[in-house]
Amino acid sequence: MKNIFRLDFSNFKGDLFGGLTAGIVALPLALAFGEQTELGAIAGLYGAIAIGILAAFFGGTPTQVSGPTAPMTVVSALIIADAVQYVGGDLSQAFPIIIATFVIAGIIEALFGVFRLGRYIHYFPYPVVSGFMSGIGVIIIITQIFPFLGVSAPNGGPLGTIKSIHKIPEIVNFTSVAIASVTILIIYLFPKITKKVPSALMALIIVSIAAFFIIPAGDILRINSEGAIPTGLPDLQLGFLKVFGDFQHMMIVFEYAFTLAALGAIDSLLTSVVADNMTKTKHDSDRELIGQGIGNIGAALIGGLPGAGATMRTVININSGGKTKLSGMLAGFFLLAVLLGLGALVGYIPNAVLAGILITVGIGIIDYKGFKHIRSVPKTDAFVMITVLLLTVFVDLLVAVAIGMVLSSVLFMKKISEVVEHQTYSAPLRQFSREAAWVDEGDIIDRIGDKVYIKHLEGPLFFGFTSRFQEMVKNLPNISVVVIRMGKVPYVDQSGLYAMEDAIMDLLQKDVAVVFTGLYKDTQPYDMFRAINLVPGLVDERYCFDTFQECAVWLEDYLNSQEIYLDDLAGEQLNDVER
Repeated sequence: MKNIFRLDFSNFKGDLFGGLTAGIVALPLALAFGEQTELGAIAGLYGAIAIGILAAFFGGTPTQVSGPTAPMTVVSALIIADAVQYVGGDLSQAFPIIIATFVIAGIIEALFGVFRLGRYIHYFPYPVVSGFMSGIGVIIIITQIFPFLGVSAPNGGPLGTIKSIHKIPEIVNFTSVAIASVTILIIYLFPKITKKVPSALMALIIVSIAAFFIIPAGDILRINSEGAIPTGLPDLQLGFLKVFGDFQHMMIVFEYAFTLAALGAIDSLLTSVVADNMTKTKHDSDRELIGQGIGNIGAALIGGLPGAGATMRTVININSGGKTKLSGMLAGFFLLAVLLGLGALVGYIPNAVLAGILITVGIGIIDYKGFKHIRSVPKTDAFVMITVLLLTVFVDLLVAVAIGMVLSSVLFMKKISEVVEHQTYSAPLRQFSREAAWVDEGDIIDRIGDKVYIKHLEGPLFFGFTSRFQEMVKNLPNISVVVIRMGKVPYVDQSGLYAMEDAIMDLLQKDVAVVFTGLYKDTQPYDMFRAINLVPGLVDERYCFDTFQECAVWLEDYLNSQEIYLDDLAGEQLNDVER
């Protein structure tokens, strides 16, 4: 707790410059993200202020700068649009449901941290993240086509825009097209002059001032047609509390809130990893989720958009000297000062300027590296990436991630089972080549007959491999003993456990004796075998050898001089099973 509330002023100058620079960059993006939703530009600014200050103060990544981000805004816009449609098309009636969703999302995200789920971010496969982020970029570009042309975006997200494409020749406003195009050109060309001032901010200022003096107010859409947006401190939004009394409303709220919380967690922790790589430090994932959750709760309570750790703003903060959480807080306080002092001027910004900024954001968020290597990476990874991208754009973001995770898991397990099968050998000893046999088997191939099989197992014995394992056992020829080498099996799951049990039962029914080597005590496979009485119930401890040398001595003794013993051994094991 002391670390949470303690501020480090040892790098104040660097944190000040880093925070101010990140705040300047955040200003146009916050306005643009807010304008992308029905809540308006001011909601983006409110969200950037609350999340920027609270997430930095309570979070676990010292250099992180948080606020509305492209992925979070896309999801928020869909939630807002669905909530408006749910209540019959009235934003004021939908507002309590929207705020309740944002508050619950913040609570869920904080609970992710409380229950220490932050570490699982590392289990998201790259193709899923790549497809998702590229899909977000495509959504932003598609949904900004109509604002780029000077009119409001149609309802229905990307599909709604695509369905309305035929209207473009009738609605194009060439003045807005010129404004958005100049904005994009400045964003891409200004860094060639200097990188000390954010190009997005310069585009916002230059084009907005030029449009104010040159273009009549009625010729283009602006953030606020009356030329002003609310100024001063925002009101506290508590009307959402009445939503908790309606079960039907709450079902919708929790569905959307979980989606938003999961996305916010992924978005934030990916940025934390980037910050770690740049600063050579280690963030606290669970504490970061708690901080982000608190920040999103605070943003919702003042009517702001939810957000997450923002990669670009975080990188700018670090490069400008920010090292402690004070830098992220200063970025939020800078935006608060803008709200209190310059809020009235923000309303004059043309929508086309924000459309131009967002299009560059969408272009920048697409994973070009993933597409560049799409022919080089495994086909399964490319398939997952493209599938997630298409589902993200045309179906649903949470569905896209869920299906992507399932596909990745299934394809991964298929690949691992094939690898394990490839590394699993099963043949009569005299058929083994020197390369096929393991080193410790020496010249035993030359000295022992064909009545014994050695089965080499490498890798986990899990449900992706069980059917292949059972099939191999059933196809064994006429033999007397099977030696199963377990020394390179680190893990056995329940499916693998039962597959092993069934295979041994089949072998014993055929009067084939079974022995283990490398089934070491105090290992997961040994404990699992003991738990279901596979050992000693099916295979007695006497036939579980630590080393292959011990097993080889036993094999030679009984194969060379007491062949009848094998029938007795198999019968003894089978009787043990029946008992």
